[in-house]
Amino acid sequence: MATESLIPATERREATERRKTAGFKPVISFEDEMNPWLAQEARFDFAAHKLNLDEGMCKILRLPTRELIVHIPIGMDDGRIEVFTGYRVQHSIARGPSKGGVRYAPDVSLDEVRALASWMTWKCAVANIPFGGAKGGIICDPHKMSQGELERVTRRYTAELMEFIGPEKDVPAPDVGTDEQTMAWMMDTYSMHMRQTVTSVVTGKPVNMGGSRGRLEATGRGISIVCDHAMQHLGMPIPGCRVIVQGFGNVGSNAAKLLFEKGYRVVGIAEFEGGLYNENGIDISALLRHRVQGKTITGFAGAEAVDPAELITRECEILIPAATENVITSRNA
Repeated sequence: MATESLIPATERREATERRKTAGFKPVISFEDEMNPWLAQEARFDFAAHKLNLDEGMCKILRLPTRELIVHIPIGMDDGRIEVFTGYRVQHSIARGPSKGGVRYAPDVSLDEVRALASWMTWKCAVANIPFGGAKGGIICDPHKMSQGELERVTRRYTAELMEFIGPEKDVPAPDVGTDEQTMAWMMDTYSMHMRQTVTSVVTGKPVNMGGSRGRLEATGRGISIVCDHAMQHLGMPIPGCRVIVQGFGNVGSNAAKLLFEKGYRVVGIAEFEGGLYNENGIDISALLRHRVQGKTITGFAGAEAVDPAELITRECEILIPAATENVITSRNA
């Protein structure tokens, strides 16, 4: 919006008219909707249209500053050599170093990383934080890899990005499939190449390595605070309020735990390996203990097993999509 105020009103009006004659359409097809980059483009165009943003500025903001693709050969535990593909997209460095997570998942794609990087740019700008947006990812299934394999792929990925990341360039963080251990490996690899300890190269690292207290549960806590304010705004009581959480990783599990402790009734948990439902509420503390013991939420005695895709369409007051994108679509909304 600050940028818009620098553009003369006549230019803004002309840009608006050009978009109108170009056939601006905020509605996209379902196929485009499921592509994160195309969905992001449509949302950006819609916002730019609302802001009467200058056409030249639209061109600058629509495309990332830099896109990196790396191919990472790794020795697997069984002796095989596997080559993984990794990405890092730096969408904008106009307001400062770019900032954004690194995700490990089988369905990571360049379009997904592009979209996530651009959304990081908008989030930092709206919060007035002096960073730009970036995102990274590796196509892999961390659930099927050993600690040694994950460490090797992380260190090699970091080494490949060495000249493009750093406290004044681009600061990675944890995301889906990564955690504080991943960040510790990244920080250590970067520090070894710099020949000095550089704690500020990543965020989300362990507290004993310079990480921030409360960072692990910060996103989940933010969700719980938003829920509190929403209930207050709508005049709805918290006790008995039904909650369904899609995703039980760092964000979803902490959000569910905090809401459960506040008296919300968490009736459903949907994860990649299955879903759980109990209309009377799930004991989240017990579920967390169950997951620690069995490394999965399945088989939990305190809820019935259900299809996770069907679960998120069940009746509730609050639905929390706490995993990947494209959970709520035009076909299930």
